[in-house]
Amino acid sequence: MNRLARRLAPRTLRGRLSLVALTTAALLMTVLTVVFNSAMDRHLQHQADDELRNRAAAVATTVDTSGPRVRVLETVNDSLLDANVWIYAGTRLLEKPPSATADSALTQAADRLAARGSPVCATLQTDNPRFVRLCSQPVSGLRSTATVITATDLAPYRSSADTLLSGSLILDAVMLACTYALTRLAVGRALRPVRTMTDQATQWSAVGSDQRFGAADQPDELARLGTSLDALLDRIRTVLRHEQQLTGELSHELRTPLTRIVVELDWWRARPRSAVETDATHEVIAEAAQSMRTICDTLLNDARESAQNTATAVGATAVAPVLRRLVEDLDARKQLKTVVDVPDQQMEAGVASALLERIVSPLLANAVRYAGSTVTVSARQLPGGVRIDVTDDGPGVPEEFLDDLFQPGRRADSGDGHDGAGLGLPLARRLARAVGGEVSHDPEHTPGARFLVDLPAG
Repeated sequence: MNRLARRLAPRTLRGRLSLVALTTAALLMTVLTVVFNSAMDRHLQHQADDELRNRAAAVATTVDTSGPRVRVLETVNDSLLDANVWIYAGTRLLEKPPSATADSALTQAADRLAARGSPVCATLQTDNPRFVRLCSQPVSGLRSTATVITATDLAPYRSSADTLLSGSLILDAVMLACTYALTRLAVGRALRPVRTMTDQATQWSAVGSDQRFGAADQPDELARLGTSLDALLDRIRTVLRHEQQLTGELSHELRTPLTRIVVELDWWRARPRSAVETDATHEVIAEAAQSMRTICDTLLNDARESAQNTATAVGATAVAPVLRRLVEDLDARKQLKTVVDVPDQQMEAGVASALLERIVSPLLANAVRYAGSTVTVSARQLPGGVRIDVTDDGPGVPEEFLDDLFQPGRRADSGDGHDGAGLGLPLARRLARAVGGEVSHDPEHTPGARFLVDLPAG
């Protein structure tokens, strides 16, 4: 039964809303029809009772109850007044209609009404006519009492009631048909902007358009829907742009160490090499391979954590323990002085602990690589965020290299004797931006270099 109902149910929103409107209208019209016809039946019955009482009052004028015996006076219109009229003296029948017999159902019903001695009406079901209405009217005198009972056929009133019922049912059917048609028309017109938006979304998704729905010239509900869809399209576009940027960065970052491996192999194969030259080539290849592995691990771990945390909050990480742990892991061979300046109060960043390490580690490694004697790591709370400063007293960033500082694979001086492939800073910035943060360079700081890490508060 449920399966059949599901099959018969409309599949479109317009059909469902029209069906709901039709059902509601049908219930309402049924109630109104029942109430209307009940009221009309009651009104027609009252109308019949009034007619019978008027006739009884007219007949009562011909009944003399002033003496000890009840007398029926003869009048000019006596035949009209005697039609369907019974006159009783107490319970004794004085006159009856010429067509009625003493043992007929109508006469017996009149006898029962006369015995009650009070004004009362009753409906009697007979063979012909089918329904008859009878009303009694007592006539009191000084010394005697009479009862006048009148009757009428209810067929004309029943016919009027049936006509009203048929008319109301026809009107209900017309109203329901109009309600269904108007509801479908109104819902179709109301949903036309949604259909237009659907067609636009299909077209825009096919061509990658920058167009948006907007909220102008739209009802409030559709304006809010359009605004939400525009925000969703913007987020999707941002995600796609980030993915394209990630793919480009990954390709570029992996190409540099891979090129070094290929160049070293070509150089080594060009002619026989000594054991020292072969060892140097192996070191370069191993360094490049390790760099590629670091790049892949960093990006894959970031992607894996992002996928796992889509349904939950990112969480918060205490900044001070992570910074102190990273400083302790700095290369001890540099013999550098490291300073950690973090306030004692609890300071939390709205990123995972592993991601915070991956953002700050390249900056520390860069500072250790170029510092003269001191590396300083500090952190402070900002409104709505946390700022981490990594400062060194090295030569700083050349002014002509500032524009290429965060470009993957770019180094200010590849022959300065320091290792590295120019990948740490671009990776740190990309990871920070992925969580709503930023990595930047402070060009005003001298001497040395200072990098700023801004992250959302936890």
